[in-house]
Amino acid sequence: MATPAYLRIRTELEQRIHSGALPPGARLPTEAELQQQYSVGRATAQRVLTELAQAGLAERHRRRGTFVTEGARQENLLRLVNPTLQGPEIPGRHAVESASVVPARDADVDLPGVADDAAVNQLRRLKFDIDDNPIAIELAAVPFSLAPRLLDEDLALLTTHDYFARNRIPAAKSRMYIDPIRLDEADAARLRTPPGQAVIRLRRLTWLTDGKLAEAMWHIIRPDLVEFFIERTVLSTTDS
Repeated sequence: MATPAYLRIRTELEQRIHSGALPPGARLPTEAELQQQYSVGRATAQRVLTELAQAGLAERHRRRGTFVTEGARQENLLRLVNPTLQGPEIPGRHAVESASVVPARDADVDLPGVADDAAVNQLRRLKFDIDDNPIAIELAAVPFSLAPRLLDEDLALLTTHDYFARNRIPAAKSRMYIDPIRLDEADAARLRTPPGQAVIRLRRLTWLTDGKLAEAMWHIIRPDLVEFFIERTVLSTTDS
């Protein structure tokens, strides 16, 4: 089923906002400009800008236009459990802290169904917002037998689900767990925040079509810099 035009355009603009390509205060395309650029109808263009405003990413001003807002980043949690996702789970600059092959027992994340002595690719990264504040720590583990060349990728830009798609690794489903935790000293230093602070950990498991584990990962998020929501369209056809 084709992605609705409004959702495709909105997602593209969201990614540009989160990456900093459209910084706070930047003017977004007008309805007329969206219609011309994407060959869509006025209703589609209007819906794109309206939903960006409803998500807190833009402000609409009569006669002046629509502008990127200041304030907390907002992320749709459903992006993080989409096995067909292309692009980073949390947009922004990524810095690789470590990348190595380790036994599953030392991966710092539970890998259900994977033997303790099985080799896994472990990748730890820090993620930053457009002001270069650290907003998240990410740790991912992928069985080495499934992706023996994973660490040869550009790890600052890597998205594991995109890697699976490019290499025809049949990821079938993902599940997300939401854990409230308190920061230990090491992770607090990474996030430049006091130890003991309550934060959110998003823990994701992804499985293959045969039921075997493809990936286990988590994000530890600074809730003062990122706001999460859940949104899903119920439309089955395009509106243009």
